[in-house]
Amino acid sequence: MNDAILEVKNLKKQYQTKNGIVDAVKGISFQVHRGEIFGFLGANGAGKSTTINMVTTQLLPNGGQIIYDGEDLTNDVAAIRRKIGVVAQHNNLERSLTAEENLYFHGLYFGMDKKLIRERSEELLKKFGLWDRRKDFVKSYSGGMAQRLKIARAMLHQPEILFLDEPTTGLDPNYRNILWDQMLKMNKEGTTIFLTTHYMEEVENFCEHVAIMKKGEMLAYGTVDELEKKTNTHSLNDVFLALTNRDGVDDRQSANEEE
Repeated sequence: MNDAILEVKNLKKQYQTKNGIVDAVKGISFQVHRGEIFGFLGANGAGKSTTINMVTTQLLPNGGQIIYDGEDLTNDVAAIRRKIGVVAQHNNLERSLTAEENLYFHGLYFGMDKKLIRERSEELLKKFGLWDRRKDFVKSYSGGMAQRLKIARAMLHQPEILFLDEPTTGLDPNYRNILWDQMLKMNKEGTTIFLTTHYMEEVENFCEHVAIMKKGEMLAYGTVDELEKKTNTHSLNDVFLALTNRDGVDDRQSANEEE
């Protein structure tokens, strides 16, 4: 039995610009094993966000395959969407609704029972320190509060695979720890985690496999130990710098800046 929950095969994406065609993703391949925490890294312009948008059904590829549980994504996009949760970099909350309403309508979209929506909403809003502000409009939230609500919303329907695109950006250390407590609990219960982050220690501490992109191409895929041995280095940050030839990133900068 294939234990891959997600397989990406020769995935491509091109954009038409005024200067011609740009190859944002150039035929990359990788797989994410069921139940693992998977790290996806790349510097500015590497193609990470474009790839995530494709595998989360938000963007159509120009070529290649995206396979969930052995089924091509194009066979039933609606069914795939029910299996996934996404925490995007940008704020895609409904700002004119309350936090409670954001979670409620998200739960209804995924076909959840109303009683379960209320129970899960209360649990998550309390966990992320938003319970006292649950009836406030999201437009009054700070950036950190909105980030916490995005994470709670993505977790609400208990997806099979959760995509976290730099989820701890804007969170203080306390809420970073709360987030990871929740992520590890979900992962232990069977949820697969797909992570991009600019905190390299998160990848080293939690991820079983890591993929590294540069300029639309896949540079490396493997465990942190395998990549360290391959590059004769002793940390994931050094692995990244070695593989990308530093690529405009110095030791003080993130190896995973926003695209």
